[in-house]
Amino acid sequence: MSRIILLNKPFGVLSHFTDKGLEGSKRPTLSAFVDVPDVYPAGRLDRDSEGLLVLTDDGKLQAQIADPKFKKPKTYLVMVERIPDAAALQVLRDGVTLKDGKTRPAAVERIDPPELWERDPPVRYRKSVPDCWIKLTITEGRNRQVRRMTAAVGHPTLRLVRWSVGDWNLDGIASGTWRET
Repeated sequence: MSRIILLNKPFGVLSHFTDKGLEGSKRPTLSAFVDVPDVYPAGRLDRDSEGLLVLTDDGKLQAQIADPKFKKPKTYLVMVERIPDAAALQVLRDGVTLKDGKTRPAAVERIDPPELWERDPPVRYRKSVPDCWIKLTITEGRNRQVRRMTAAVGHPTLRLVRWSVGDWNLDGIASGTWRET
């Protein structure tokens, strides 16, 4: 039977068990949070992103989660600069043209600020620039895709939390903790 672990990855943590960066670097990795042998992340989250990371010992399942050809939906709660208007949201729904091609259409809506854990360090707020939360669901996973999509429509991402992957979500999982399914 496959082992599946749902981790709420904190901000600043690498989506690897070891840091293969600069020699002598001490960046936090998954090993500080998950001490389970033979599980590996199915996909990744950038160091400056937070939220759901699925880990498994099943290579086939890992590929199905990470590979865009399987179109597994991934939902993000995204704090963006300024308030996106209907036209900006429609561009996200239709697909955004990025340097590496047009994205698949996304489901997107403005939402009230979600009840989330405090981020460390906190998001830098600017009194003169309002912010807004959106819920964005994509079915691919290009490098920094959500950040590039929101920037392309004029609303840079300030905070990015992956809430769900397929049927798995963060309900009841505090930042830095995990549960097995």
